[in-house]
Amino acid sequence: MPETISYQQVCGMLNAATDQIRTHHEMLSKLDSAVGDGDHGTTILRAMEAVSKTVSEHPTLDLKALFSAIAWAVMSCDGGSTGPLLGSFFMGLSDGAEGRAELDGAGLVAVFAAGVTKLQKQSHAQVGDKTMMDAFLPALAALQSADSAGGIKAALAQAAAAAAQGAEATRNMKAKFGRARNLGDRVLGHADPGAVSISLIFKGFSEGVYSNEHSR
Repeated sequence: MPETISYQQVCGMLNAATDQIRTHHEMLSKLDSAVGDGDHGTTILRAMEAVSKTVSEHPTLDLKALFSAIAWAVMSCDGGSTGPLLGSFFMGLSDGAEGRAELDGAGLVAVFAAGVTKLQKQSHAQVGDKTMMDAFLPALAALQSADSAGGIKAALAQAAAAAAQGAEATRNMKAKFGRARNLGDRVLGHADPGAVSISLIFKGFSEGVYSNEHSR
């Protein structure tokens, strides 16, 4: 991954991720109606709208400050556990972006690793627990193992594919966290809406990284 991505390209990734959630939030709530309160689509959309609003209003071209501002905006959203969990991920991205004006391949991996590490301290879930971690952890592993010669877009595409596979795998899992853990076998056959949301967000990251549409 020899090339780098700029602040503006990171903004493109974030906005494209929000677009994915805007497009699919009704489907996400339908998924959640089978395993939870039926409002996940609404809450994740509120969180991602806060992401894009922060991107559009952020006064500097500073990645660390941008991710920190996003984290606080997301954590301020109503909506159960979604805000604190996603907010902790963005706070971790902020930690990982310390001293980075742009991201090369190694920097991108380091930033995402910091984000997932911070999230894990908040979540404590692992692959197989039927949560958003079933998408986050495979996505990070795919980024970490991506061929450096393939470029950043290819690495993000691999991460998005891994997240989608991880989300799909949750159909065969019983839940170990949240309201769904009380439903036992009734959640079998239903994908976890949190994992599906994260797979859509990574799809947005992959598709938005070289989009000029969202450049400032």
